[in-house]
Amino acid sequence: MSNDEFALSISISNDLSEVNRESWNKIANLENEVYDPFLDWDFLQALEQAGCATPETGWAPHHILVRDEGEQLVGACPMYLKSHSQGEFVFDHSWADAYERAGGRYYPKLLIGVPFTPVTGRRLLTQTDNSSLIEDAIVQTAVKMTSDNNLSSLHINFVDALDYESLGGHGFLQRTDQQFHWENDNYSSFNDFLDVLTSRKRKNLRKERAQAQDGIRYEHLMGDEITSEHWDLFYNFYLDTGARKWGSPYLNRNFFELLGQRMSDKVLLVFAHDQRDDRAIAGALNMIGSDTLYGRYWGCNEQRPCLHFETCYYQAIDYAIANGLKRVEAGAQGGHKLARGYAPNPTYSAHFITNESFSDAIAQYLTHEREQVEADIEYLGQRTPFRKGND
Repeated sequence: MSNDEFALSISISNDLSEVNRESWNKIANLENEVYDPFLDWDFLQALEQAGCATPETGWAPHHILVRDEGEQLVGACPMYLKSHSQGEFVFDHSWADAYERAGGRYYPKLLIGVPFTPVTGRRLLTQTDNSSLIEDAIVQTAVKMTSDNNLSSLHINFVDALDYESLGGHGFLQRTDQQFHWENDNYSSFNDFLDVLTSRKRKNLRKERAQAQDGIRYEHLMGDEITSEHWDLFYNFYLDTGARKWGSPYLNRNFFELLGQRMSDKVLLVFAHDQRDDRAIAGALNMIGSDTLYGRYWGCNEQRPCLHFETCYYQAIDYAIANGLKRVEAGAQGGHKLARGYAPNPTYSAHFITNESFSDAIAQYLTHEREQVEADIEYLGQRTPFRKGND
């Protein structure tokens, strides 16, 4: 694929270990730009090496690589051939059911995104120069692969707003949803944050923190402080939550070991200890970006009042304030986050459906869904715990 000024070559990688780490990271997280730990080669390749994102688990890597005439990597996207819709957090199960009831074959499909990670970010990774041309090459390649292989669809999940608009221009169906994020308004402390809440909500949060901290010590671990024993502890907590939510947890113990070896400086582990015997009873894993703390997994082996809120939400806010991070993203769904200062924010995905009549039907559905999501965000935005006017 080329033009007169800038020639590009396209290839597909089924194994990220074959892609130079430095070259990938150079375009995944551009210098002086926001750092996204989930686009890091170390994170994505660990998913493959640990056996979490593989053909056997229904996540067959088909990463698109774009190189210039000097064989330098100038564009890429993390892409997978999926045999199911698990671990995506953008739910198309009803689409799959309707497609197959109509006599079609929905799976396999192509997905551009980060496995098991409902975090918004760049999906069409390019260098700064000629970025539009490179993005077009990625999109055209993915669409052609979908059509040439008689696949039902191509999905690009948790795209940022710029990619969302660009993909709409490419004819992709546009879908929205919402998450709850906490924004740091230059708070100097947790009490400073509480001061902007209504009196009733401020009292509720103080009461919850007092209950959650009664007889419990909270510990933050990062970098070399995290040992293999800590990962053993956390993995047991993760298994408990994973078994209850998904039936079969997506990640294995080896993945967390690799994460600790490669990215411990981007990891914040929070443990809750019973002060009577200093036994860990809960843990939460957070990933650290350049301006955002991402809450990812948590679990416990005892039920205590407000333990989940403290371990996952309030401890994350404490860390963000202390370290000058702009926001905390605490994962998908969870309306209960609203009362705790996490406000609704839109999320975006884009979809290419090969069957024209089915695509038209989904497009009509998405029009109404976007209107409902927008209305929900507006409704919830009026019901945050923050003071308004003379409150």
